[in-house]
Amino acid sequence: MSIVTKSLVWIALLLAGGVSLPLAATFLDGQGTENWIVPVDLVAMAILGALVGAAVPGFVQGHTRRRIAVGAACGVVAAIVGILVFFVLLSGFGGA
Repeated sequence: MSIVTKSLVWIALLLAGGVSLPLAATFLDGQGTENWIVPVDLVAMAILGALVGAAVPGFVQGHTRRRIAVGAACGVVAAIVGILVFFVLLSGFGGA
């Protein structure tokens, strides 16, 4: 797999990580469920990353189990980047 294709997969994961937090907040922003937004976001992105790792064999080299594990880790990293970008955009560099 070329570097361009790997870059496109990373960009797609990062975009999904940026969209997944507001999407999770849409469904879980209620009385008693607001504490579940970030954990659900991380789990959803881990699942998405695992699916990408399994479906795109050139993204990560190795056996299927390793591709799924590394893909899940990449999904969690993308979710963390998305959360950080969201909070920086929300509160700015000076803080809330």
